[in-house]
Amino acid sequence: MKRYRLGFVVAEFNFDITSMMMERAKSQVEFLDAEIVKTIYVPGVFDMPLAIKKLLQMDDIDAVVTLGTVIEGETKHDDIVAGHASRKIADLALEFGKPVSLGITGPGMTRLQAEKRIEKGRDAVDAAIKMLKRLE
Repeated sequence: MKRYRLGFVVAEFNFDITSMMMERAKSQVEFLDAEIVKTIYVPGVFDMPLAIKKLLQMDDIDAVVTLGTVIEGETKHDDIVAGHASRKIADLALEFGKPVSLGITGPGMTRLQAEKRIEKGRDAVDAAIKMLKRLE
């Protein structure tokens, strides 16, 4: 069986939550006998597309896993950040022909809701691996 090689892009904003998502994701990578080739930490979810593109250009990366959380504030900023980031992430997957999983929770969440969704880190790894298997 092929050992899949993953790149990770992790948002530092709300790092108390995204670091827990990363721990769940690492455990799932190990469980699935995959490998994390490179991890890039970015300031926030909005900053992910450039790092994702860099990883997708690498020959030794089969798929990219994104991890971030967008928590609701006093304005609609969370909607803008999550909407633009998710659209660009989908565009990059199509452009490079490699899976990019959307391990970003939000928008419209409270901090408590975000904390309850840290298992989405594991789910993001599962989604990337499932896509790789289905596209073989």
